Amino acid sequence: MTCLHTFQRDCFSILFLAGILSMVTATTLIDTSSASAATKKSKQVATSAEATARRYTEAMGAGNTVGVGQFDFACQYSLVAATPHGIKTYPAASDLVYDSCWKRLREAHAPTLIRTDVGMEVLWPSNGDLVFFSEDLTRYPASTFVTDSLGLTPPGTGFRTRIIGSTPLPSASFRLRPNGPIVAVPTTLVKLSISYQDPLTAPLTYAAGTVKWTNTIKRTRRALKEITTQWVVLSGLKKHGFVGDWAVLNLPVTSGAISGSGIQEKIPFATEASRALPDSLVWWGPTDVPGLLTAGAARAATFPDLRDRVAMLNRVLIIDPNQSEALMVLSRHLYTIVLREAIPFHKLTVRDPALALVVNEHFWNIYAQSTRMDLSLGMEMGGFDKPTTADYLYRMLSAMRTLAVVRPEQLDNRFRLGVALRWNNDQEAAIETHRSLVKAIPAEQRAGRAEALITAFSSFFRLKPRPFKRVKTERSWNALITASRPIPAASFSSFATSLSSDHSFFNPLGSLKSKAWTLLGSSPATRRRHCS
Repeated sequence: MTCLHTFQRDCFSILFLAGILSMVTATTLIDTSSASAATKKSKQVATSAEATARRYTEAMGAGNTVGVGQFDFACQYSLVAATPHGIKTYPAASDLVYDSCWKRLREAHAPTLIRTDVGMEVLWPSNGDLVFFSEDLTRYPASTFVTDSLGLTPPGTGFRTRIIGSTPLPSASFRLRPNGPIVAVPTTLVKLSISYQDPLTAPLTYAAGTVKWTNTIKRTRRALKEITTQWVVLSGLKKHGFVGDWAVLNLPVTSGAISGSGIQEKIPFATEASRALPDSLVWWGPTDVPGLLTAGAARAATFPDLRDRVAMLNRVLIIDPNQSEALMVLSRHLYTIVLREAIPFHKLTVRDPALALVVNEHFWNIYAQSTRMDLSLGMEMGGFDKPTTADYLYRMLSAMRTLAVVRPEQLDNRFRLGVALRWNNDQEAAIETHRSLVKAIPAEQRAGRAEALITAFSSFFRLKPRPFKRVKTERSWNALITASRPIPAASFSSFATSLSSDHSFFNPLGSLKSKAWTLLGSSPATRRRHCS
């Protein structure tokens, strides 16, 4: 009896395991068949129209003039219309007809290659072709989005095409000869997704929602990552004298009979055009390639030419406006350039780099309180052929402001920002910048706090009444004499210059300017002795 129960239990276990195994096997087979179906669907053979559109875009991106000419309807139409019975074979690869067709395409693409680099608005690549769609995207033929400027390497890594799908259209119609019969051919609309692989060389557009209010307002630009284009593909052409049975209608044929109303006949007549779909734009963003952006900022710092440096950094910043490394490199390099711009004005030869920095900073501090024409007149306003000091200053201020928000712990940037704001005659912002900087500097760093106070108060003198100025001057003077180490000459000289027009307070301090150079570089005890 016991053996019987054991046998029944073992049979039940075997049956249970067999059922589980069958379920697993069935599930596996279902999953396998589903995966196979999905794979077959993803690898479904493209239709002839889709393959034609894809081959045309690839030939365009590769600069293959022969391939483009053989698939371009307008190019083939001119050959067929010139012969009574059509053509049987394509012209030889050396035939000038391909160059003629390519030239027409290049002329259509030319508006996207016009550089509008003004001041410090240059973008990478700084030399060569920069594809920029500055108008409504529907105004451009689809081929401008796959031009050889974007497909060939270097400098970029080209683009990739992906077939989205196709739909039939009403038949396109055209005449092969003036007053000849109208022929109709089957027409298909093919949609291709174009993905640009390199954000540093991808084409540019204006950001969504930007409006051109005035020429002086800079519109935000973005680097294009992906866009969907539609292509009109004509078929059934062989029986009308064409060599190939398929062709892409990219640009309309320019020739055509002129009717009595003076309107030129449209060849061919189609219900759609090959163009981009404006609602399909995807732009490169900060999280797409953060490592590449950091490397781009580091690479820019090594360029010997300022134009190349700014172009690369600007390109990085239109992808990620808060990229801290690019903001740091851009602001520091432009600050150095602005200081060098002072040399032709003061005409002083200073061999020591540290002293030269002091002299140049002090010059702009004084100049900012006078005509300051060179700090306000940009190249596009003055009609100059190269960037002015104002162009450097305005671009630098934008980078410094953003960096102060992204990296507030970088106190040197905030100090330079306050100085640059004063050069820009933005006294309130300069005072506020240095006031917040004083709070951010630890109390034990007395020299740094004193320097920030003096710079803030030297800007403050130009705004406030004289009694209030006296109180603030006394505070800044106390900050100066209690500092734990020498104060930079530029800060103290700016302070002294700001006081030079206030004789009611300048005289009681004695000869401030004569004391200035004595105090600079002295110890705190020496400063207290001179000021007692």
